[in-house]
Amino acid sequence: MIYTVTFNPAIDYVVRADSIKLGCVNRAVSEEMYFGGKGINVSAVLAELNVKSKALGFTAGFTGEAIEKGVRDMGIDADFVHLPNGNSRINIKLKATEETEINGQGPYISEAALSELFAKLEKISFGDTLILAGSIPNSLPSDIYEKILERLSGRGIRFIADATGKLLLNMLKYRPFLIKPNNFELGDFFGAEIITDDDTIKYALELQKMGAQNVLVSMAEKGALLLDDNEHIHRCGVCKGELKNSVGAGDSMLAGFIAGIECGDYGYALKLGTACGGATAFSNGLAKRSLIDELMKQL
Repeated sequence: MIYTVTFNPAIDYVVRADSIKLGCVNRAVSEEMYFGGKGINVSAVLAELNVKSKALGFTAGFTGEAIEKGVRDMGIDADFVHLPNGNSRINIKLKATEETEINGQGPYISEAALSELFAKLEKISFGDTLILAGSIPNSLPSDIYEKILERLSGRGIRFIADATGKLLLNMLKYRPFLIKPNNFELGDFFGAEIITDDDTIKYALELQKMGAQNVLVSMAEKGALLLDDNEHIHRCGVCKGELKNSVGAGDSMLAGFIAGIECGDYGYALKLGTACGGATAFSNGLAKRSLIDELMKQL
């Protein structure tokens, strides 16, 4: 079983307008709502690919109820901890001549609620996959990912970490199966500028030395590069299409890669991940199977 953790899920309220003027009443052209958070995004795209997962995390209030219903409507098995106070956040995405985002803070997560989550994590066993993705709410300890990995290490669980900065680097000692930095994040880790494939490979190898088994680097218009656990290099170009959306594209790529790994072929996994990331980038919401299949033909 694949498990995803989303500490701070959200309703993404997307408002489209011809223009936005501060200090004035603005009229929307269209409005959409999506239920997400990085882990939920991964679970949603896995569901499109007919790969089962279980979404864990925290919800609160009427917005939390809406998120749970929305997640289940997407075909995702959800097992959230229900917080007694507050509301799950609403993130406002203003799309006009420029894109502006206002992300909510989210509810307070108590030690008792965190203990509830740990009890659910204890059910993860040998051969399962655990995906830890995204930032950490202020009410949780900054080393919460490390605490989770320390608690579950040695059980034959496949860990996948999608985070940035020290949050990711501090997890490497637990030998995650996969990490997914982009080329800018990779450079930031080492205070270097990533320009060529050789640069990417050089620093991906450094992350392997620090504990990562597989390093998947997304490189925007240059495609993606995978350094696998046998130190083999896999490359994949980008799909062609009209860019509509950047939210969730990286999560979609991760989901496609994980689904592809189930076939045991790194090359296929990289292609499927690229197609899923492109399908989200070329859509108003997350990737749908029909577009994923269409983009796979480009690769």
